[in-house]
Amino acid sequence: MPHTSAIPAGAELRVLHTFQLAPAELAEIRVLMDEAFEGDFSDEDFDHGLGGVHVLVNGSDGGLVAHGSVIMRRVSHGGRWYRVGYVEALGVTAPLQRRGLGGRVMAALEQVIERAYDFGALSASPEGAGLYRSRGWWPWPGRIEGIGPEGAVPFPDEEGSTYVWGTLPAREGTLGFDWRDGDVL
Repeated sequence: MPHTSAIPAGAELRVLHTFQLAPAELAEIRVLMDEAFEGDFSDEDFDHGLGGVHVLVNGSDGGLVAHGSVIMRRVSHGGRWYRVGYVEALGVTAPLQRRGLGGRVMAALEQVIERAYDFGALSASPEGAGLYRSRGWWPWPGRIEGIGPEGAVPFPDEEGSTYVWGTLPAREGTLGFDWRDGDVL
């Protein structure tokens, strides 16, 4: 099926902060994530996508067909801490996947990152990596770790699947992400 960047006819793209979302909208996002991730989206994963800016695409019937959010993370690199826009909960309803909706959501999220953060980061699944690479995101070539209560914890399994976007002072070294419950990245 050819890729297109068009939103389906009658669809609406909205950009909202978590505080602007009604409980019913949050519930609809949760249902979409369960569908898009085929049941492999935990309550902690959902929680990680809250507290930032959401991009929602509603179809002509008003139902949610795509979503992504960007939240703030603190990341240590090269001796300083950065304010990073971290992409979370990007998903498209199964019938509309691979038709450009993920790219439209990412374009809106990238605008937020560009204007509000030092750079962007995300953890890519093998299925999603092509979308991010096509948009200029690149896999971080160095070490990945979480900075937790006990200090730095290496995450070698995240190396190669952690992508960054934007301007960094150096494209090498270690990225140390702030700790959070569940999957740190």
